[in-house]
Parts: sequence; C-alpha cells; structure tokens
Amino acid sequence: PVILVTLAALWTLASPGNASVFGGQSATAIVGAVIGPALMGLTLGLVGEARFSRQVARNEFWNHAGNVVSLAAIYFATAAFGTKGIIALMLLSATATIVSVLAIQPQDIDHDVARGLAHDDGTPGPSGITVLFSRKGLLLLAGVLMIFHFGNAPMSRLIAQDFSIQLDTPFRTTAIITGVSQLSMIAMALAAPFLIRRFSLATVFIIALMALPIRGAIAGWFSSYAVIFPVQILDGIGAGLIGIATPVAAEQILSGTGRFNVGLAAVMTVQGIGASLSNVVAGWLTNYGGYALAYWVHGTIALFALALFLIGRREIAPVRPGASNQGGSPAIASGS
Repeated sequence: PVILVTLAALWTLASPGNASVFGGQSATAIVGAVIGPALMGLTLGLVGEARFSRQVARNEFWNHAGNVVSLAAIYFATAAFGTKGIIALMLLSATATIVSVLAIQPQDIDHDVARGLAHDDGTPGPSGITVLFSRKGLLLLAGVLMIFHFGNAPMSRLIAQDFSIQLDTPFRTTAIITGVSQLSMIAMALAAPFLIRRFSLATVFIIALMALPIRGAIAGWFSSYAVIFPVQILDGIGAGLIGIATPVAAEQILSGTGRFNVGLAAVMTVQGIGASLSNVVAGWLTNYGGYALAYWVHGTIALFALALFLIGRREIAPVRPGASNQGGSPAIASGS
C-alpha cells in the first residue's frame, strides 16, 4: 500500500491530468480501505485484547503528530525546493515506513488474536462471514459512523473554502485549519485511554458525537476568523475520539469470531459511503443557502448519530468483564 500510494502521487506530480488525478485518487482510496483494518489487526496481534485500546490511542497520537510534522515539512520543502522538495519528502517517508514495517518480527504477532480469536487452542475456528450481519452492534456501529461522517466529512473543507475566499489567503488558512484540528486530535489521543478506563467506551462515543452538533452551531452562528479555533478543536475532539473508539468497539463486538479485520473493514466502508455522499449534499447546500446553511444542516444531522448510539449503546460498546483496567497506563507517547 505504501508503494502504491507513493507511485500514484509521483504519477500525479509528474504528469498532471485527468487520468493521473483519477488514477491517483482511486489508488489512495483503495489503500485507505485496506490499510486501516490491516494496522488495527496488526496492533491487536502485537499487544492483545487487554492493551488494545491503549495501543490504538498511542498509534493515533503518533499518526496525528506525524501529520503536524508533515505539514511543516511540506511548507518548508515547497518554499525551498518547490515540487522537488515534495517528491523527496514522499520518497523519504515511504522508505521510513517500509523500514519500520520490516523491523516488526513476524513471531511477535499472534495471528489468531489479530483476527479476533482467543489464545486458547481449544477455541472454535473463525465464524462464518454471516457473523457480520448477525451482530446487531456492528450494524448499529456502522449506522452511527455513516451518519456522523455524513455530517462531519465536509465541514473542514467548507470552513477552509469559506475563510480562504474571505481572506484571500488559501494556503495559510488551510494550514491553520488543519494544524489546529491535528493538535486537538493529539490531545484526544492522550486523553482517550484515561476516558475509556475512568468512564467507559460509551462515554467516549457520546463526547465525540456531541462535538459535531456544537461545531456546526458555532460555525453557522459566527462568521469571524477567530471561529476557526473552537470549530477545529471540536473537530479534533469528535473525529479524534471516534477514530480511537471505533476499532476498540469493533474488537469488543467481534471478539472470538475471527472476523475482526473483515468486520472493521465493512464498518469503514459504510463510513466512507456516508462521507462521500456528504460532499454532494454540502455542495448543493452551499450553492442554495451559503456556507452557514451547510454548517447548520451537517451539524444537525450528527444529532441522529447521537440518538442512534444512545438507542444501541449496549450493543455498540459492550462492557467486557474486567474491562475497567484495559486502558492500562494513560501514558501514550512513552514505550510500553
């Protein structure tokens, strides 16, 4: 996947056009559908069920920290070297990623646990694929995420467009918007293990789902440049916590089935459908009633995700016996 994305990006830079843009975006979408479940399965196989939520939060911490560093590196590389700097950064990051993956010892991965099976050799084999449709919690989780991302996906893009047009500073505005949300997500990655351990996984979902309606209301009500900061902090709270809570919930729902990877991929596919459809609706709303209308509508839609979660919270975020200590230490950036 890393090589495919890098080659697609290089193709787009070397030969910009409809074919390269369409092909590059298609390759990126395919990799996005594969890499998430693969990384979660690898994480589960390396650390096991008891430490899974803590490690997912740690992964997200470094993911968002990497995004912040990447933004800064792109800014300086572009200013100093132009397109050549971007190409060098892509090759460097791809090489570092491949080296990191190769450094993982295969014998350190428990492949049964990575699939959602227990350690016990007497555990039955993987459940049939129909288990995905028989798990009410998984279906409810997919529905919640589809609605949430339908509301959330276009918001940052709309805010960037809105203020870029007003201020005539597209690059600076986009960098600030992205940077604030990424820093907020880093903070959420640090807080998530404590929140899960101290309160519950369901509480983390509720906090995340409540952030979007508030975000939409603030963006729709106020029009000053300063609104970028609370709005994007709320993006980090909502999307950041959802990104951690989703694989943890899927692992708990599918524990013992051997279908964790497939189940998480299915949930992420439904989530992606919601995000894709939202852009069409957001564009229509913006043309019809302006940016404020789009903010209000997409923020309000998220209330349905919150309502659906509250209805099915016991199935979506089941409490596993002894789960109160599964978060482990709240330290994320330090080693295990």
